Amino acid sequence: MRNSEEAEGFHGEASNTSMISGASSPYQPTTEPVHSRNVLGGIRCDFEYLKSHFGILKAVEVALALIAFICIETIMLCLPCGGVYFFEFVSCSAFVVTGVLLLIFSLSLHTKVPHVNWSLTDLVNTAASTFFFFLASVVLAALNHKSGAEIAAVVFGFLVTCVYAVNTFLAVKRWRMGDGRSVAVQTSEYMRARTASRGEMEARPDLA
Repeated sequence: MRNSEEAEGFHGEASNTSMISGASSPYQPTTEPVHSRNVLGGIRCDFEYLKSHFGILKAVEVALALIAFICIETIMLCLPCGGVYFFEFVSCSAFVVTGVLLLIFSLSLHTKVPHVNWSLTDLVNTAASTFFFFLASVVLAALNHKSGAEIAAVVFGFLVTCVYAVNTFLAVKRWRMGDGRSVAVQTSEYMRARTASRGEMEARPDLA
């Protein structure tokens, strides 16, 4: 009888010990779902931007700048070559910068750097590209040798100039709207703070 009681006590202590060790073990089974890691770090494609006016204009600008650059690269002989080299530099620079901005906006990367005024950055790029593409196209049209590649480059140069001009117009409107909104927000915050300060002064008892 005593042996049976001792055996039961031993089994009870063993079960308690296993429960305690199991509770303190770091390798506990869990019912929480295992989430897969996002290898892209939260980067997503903004299809709404690609469908917007700015997204479509950016894509057209990149395509036309690339075509203009390809046309100017097919020219084998030129004399003088200043107009060709200038047009080549402008078309290549516009293609690279606009392509990078299109990638940044379409992948929402600009939201990760909020301290940069991206509306103003886009405005500066489109305005500069409009001016330099127009200047390069005029110079190439005046100095070309009537070859097919030069004529094609001039045509695509003026086409991309028009697209950049439309983008510049829309970018100016967006920048003005954003600047006016920020000024209005700052003014309203200033008036709210001034009103609160005046209310505190009126609520403060007279020390005299």
